[in-house]
Amino acid sequence: MRILIIEDEAGIVQFLQQGLEEEGYSITTASDGELGLQLLLNKSFDLVLLDWMLPQKTGLEICKSFREKDKKTPIIFLTAKDTVQETIEGLQAGANDYIKKPFSFDELVERIKIHFRNLEANSILQLGPIEIDLNKHIVSSYKKEINLTHREFELLHYLVKNKGKVCTRTQIIEDVWDIHFDYDTGVIDVFMNAIRKKLNLKKEDDYIKTIRGVGYITND
Repeated sequence: MRILIIEDEAGIVQFLQQGLEEEGYSITTASDGELGLQLLLNKSFDLVLLDWMLPQKTGLEICKSFREKDKKTPIIFLTAKDTVQETIEGLQAGANDYIKKPFSFDELVERIKIHFRNLEANSILQLGPIEIDLNKHIVSSYKKEINLTHREFELLHYLVKNKGKVCTRTQIIEDVWDIHFDYDTGVIDVFMNAIRKKLNLKKEDDYIKTIRGVGYITND
């Protein structure tokens, strides 16, 4: 699971990153609001930890802007603001949860797990005849179960989760392979060829399109 931390206090960032990575999460950080929003709009994350008072853009502005694009990704405010009105503002802007600083790391971890369980409750993704059951880790095409490797499953899941959005090869390498340095992205095409062959999609059903020189896009 990928978590984005948007927080300008270096000590808190280091504490959260170390602790959450030990819990098995993949962590990306941003120290100002502008960078945080750009990451949200251009990359894929499973949950966001968001400070309210940030340089360049406030957490409230980020939350409102991101919710225009994405209604599902959980957002948890981590902030010293704690009046009833401020809590209401945060929730009305689209936040799913609100934790006051200073906070218990154990409580934060439990809240993160709750939000991930809620996401898994809606665990069936569809793309035309393709169905992905995230809980059972099963893929079917035209009602027939398909045997994908772990990496093939993660790649297909990523593309379907980002349906309608162009996924560049660089984004895929970073988000699916978790590689953040120069790497031969041609390996993605090898996996995509294998996935397409296994799905056995009909020629007229172009649900997974290659954008030459860029990446892929999925559409019903």
